Amino acid sequence: MADSCRLVPSSCDCFVSLPPASANREVIFGKNSDRPRDEVQEVVYFPAGCHAKGTKVQCTYIEVDQVERTHAIVLSRPAWLWGAEMGANEHGVCIGNEGVWSKEPVGEVEALLGMDLVRLGLERGSSAHEAVQVIAELLEHYGQGGNCKEEPTPFVYHNTFLVADRTEAWILETAGRFWAAQRIKEDARNISNQLSIGVDITAEHHGLRQHAQEQGWWNGEGEFSFTEVFSLIHQPVRMEAAKARYCAGQRLLQQHSGQITAETIMTILSDKASGICVDSEGFCTTGSMVSILPQDPHIPCVHFLTATPDPSRSVFKPFIFASNITPFPQVQSPNFGDKDPIREVPRFQSRVDRRHELYRQHQLVLEIMNRNQENQRLQETIQKLQQKILDAMKNLLAGSFILKPQELADLFCDYINKELKLYK
Repeated sequence: MADSCRLVPSSCDCFVSLPPASANREVIFGKNSDRPRDEVQEVVYFPAGCHAKGTKVQCTYIEVDQVERTHAIVLSRPAWLWGAEMGANEHGVCIGNEGVWSKEPVGEVEALLGMDLVRLGLERGSSAHEAVQVIAELLEHYGQGGNCKEEPTPFVYHNTFLVADRTEAWILETAGRFWAAQRIKEDARNISNQLSIGVDITAEHHGLRQHAQEQGWWNGEGEFSFTEVFSLIHQPVRMEAAKARYCAGQRLLQQHSGQITAETIMTILSDKASGICVDSEGFCTTGSMVSILPQDPHIPCVHFLTATPDPSRSVFKPFIFASNITPFPQVQSPNFGDKDPIREVPRFQSRVDRRHELYRQHQLVLEIMNRNQENQRLQETIQKLQQKILDAMKNLLAGSFILKPQELADLFCDYINKELKLYK
């Protein structure tokens, strides 16, 4: 473990806290999306929709059968693709994914990306359990594969998912079309680019154990540990680095057990000493999300999204599902249509400028802070705005005040404008 702590981290971390680990009767979800340093992450909203029977939906690389009804969703996603790194739906379901490598070989053949499965799970799942079933069925039918970076050189991985709702959470881990899932009813858990499900398997691919036997990975006797059977004997450097982050995440959750709030998870996501907040030469945390999912169904869920890199120097802005959500183009990247490098074949032969307005302004502020010009004053200003947001949402959830329907619809857009005003 000492050696792995010195390795450069290069991917994501997901967290979930349920009572009694949570301070209140809430499920808290959080994720850092750690991606190539120059990749832009945008936040987008899609209302619920009805679709004609028999239609298809174009995902990042392939089409899949559409369902007749899709839920309203908010996503934080790399601006070049269809899916998402993380997001939530109108029913209080949150999903985040992680890249993982196992004995099952990854393939460059284009199929569904793990990020596509995040979006599909949110659009089609009205509970965490249902979202897990959706993802598993789509994985078995269409498979996963294709380039996961906006570059000509392929970067391919399989996926693990953390799925949560108001009452429970699930970890879903995959290897090709095979999968295992574990239900979490209490306490706190995290995942970090490695298999973590052992013998406590709640659900699995019907042919999982037979496949493992056919490959010579399991003799069919004794307990079946998904992690032991499917993990690579010689781990890639990035997965060795993930062990250090996973252990650090566990320690941080344990330190705060019984007192975990949204602010706790934001602080963990901002922790650079552990590597959870990534700031390396090639990769960085390009977007972050924290959600409060009250167990009381009469209290709204609150989803905080940054739409900017480095959560330690970003503002987590609140989004609450409501009717007629006010558009927020300030955090949405330009649309390049058929001229987008992802739509041209061969793909990614050129680059386009995907920076949105908030990203541009935030980058200017980071440059000033990196030069130590007014660093402390700017950091304090950002922290003051963040604390005002947290206090306001805490009072809202406690019933101290009520937002009118239009105020709910404007909420995310209004706080984006406040952040932009701060930077300008």
